[in-house]
Amino acid sequence: MSTLTIRMADDKHARLRQLAEAQGVSMNKLIDELATIALVQFDAETRFRARAAAGTPKKGLRALAKLDRHFGTAAGK
Repeated sequence: MSTLTIRMADDKHARLRQLAEAQGVSMNKLIDELATIALVQFDAETRFRARAAAGTPKKGLRALAKLDRHFGTAAGK
């Protein structure tokens, strides 16, 4: 396990501490969870971009149309 020291504005630190308390977790756990969320989002975007680069606009539009048929469009609801 590694130790990380970061510098941030005092008001941001105070707000993060309040968030940790509200969620009933330590500041360390909160930062660990936020880092996990950031990494999951990065990994998802990386996979999406790799798949998009291998595809074509026509395939992409077909996939979107399939999703629209399955879930319905916002305008259609």
